[in-house]
Amino acid sequence: MERLYNIFIATFLLALIFITGTVGYIYFEEWSALEAFYMTVITISSVGFGEIHPLSETGRLFTSFLIVSGTGILAYTLGSLVQFMVEGKFRDIIGIKKMTQEIEKLNNHYIICGFGRIGKFISNEFSANKLPFVIVEQNKDVCKILKEDGYLCVQGDATIDATLEDAGILNARGIITAVTSDTDNVYITLTARGLNPDLYILARSGEERSEKKLLRAGASKVISPYTIGASRMAQAVLRPSVVDFIDIATGYHHLELQIEEIRVGQGSNLAGKTLQDSSIRSTHNIIIVAIRKKNAAEMTFNPAANTTIEGGDTLIILGEPDAIKKLEQQAK
Repeated sequence: MERLYNIFIATFLLALIFITGTVGYIYFEEWSALEAFYMTVITISSVGFGEIHPLSETGRLFTSFLIVSGTGILAYTLGSLVQFMVEGKFRDIIGIKKMTQEIEKLNNHYIICGFGRIGKFISNEFSANKLPFVIVEQNKDVCKILKEDGYLCVQGDATIDATLEDAGILNARGIITAVTSDTDNVYITLTARGLNPDLYILARSGEERSEKKLLRAGASKVISPYTIGASRMAQAVLRPSVVDFIDIATGYHHLELQIEEIRVGQGSNLAGKTLQDSSIRSTHNIIIVAIRKKNAAEMTFNPAANTTIEGGDTLIILGEPDAIKKLEQQAK
């Protein structure tokens, strides 16, 4: 902001000296406006041209003043412009290098491809939950704004190997393809799966027929925002209380109740105990909604009290945020 202010002041002074020179020659030498302006230009720029008309003593004194003040202001203006361009370019280079270093340090992070309405919402959710992520956006202006807002952003085409590599896909935990084109989502999925076979890939599907293509391309899960949105609107009419409950339990901005998933570590004191012996309900006032056993695709809903918790199991729980944090520490 300060550099722009300096450029504005320099430009204003330069314009003022041109006006002063032109008016001065008209007044002192009685030249035409064009002759006066031309004389001012060749005097300030110091190109070495001769006088267009012989000058009077007053005109020579005025020209001397114009040379001293005009060349100084011109040099200051050019210097300010050069400084602004050089420092701006240098700052961009440093910013890119710094961001590249930050991305290289990431591990088990997520990559969000596309910062449209869906990508923006996902980014806000991840940011609120302090989940590390990198945004890949093709629009240069959007990426610049994201960087200014503190987001890690790689500008480029997500269908290209180099772009995803710059986003740290080799060390990433998962990638979310949220661009509007189903074709691009298929290509991104193919590229990502080829670069990292163990990657979790969540793909957006705009059309129902694209779901199978995305799964064949290597997507771990495919979601259609339109299908989910339509279903949600119908449920809001058919089961409004259920929808309100889900909003409360899954929204990070609601502090009274949340649904979370917790993975039980091998060294946790919960491993090897039944639900009844773990005292999760009595100690933390948390309800175990479901359990997904290690390496199992299906879940056990409303598990019985004699169900044994094992290391590697994932608990789907319902409770207050503070209680959930304490159980997370215990589960580790």
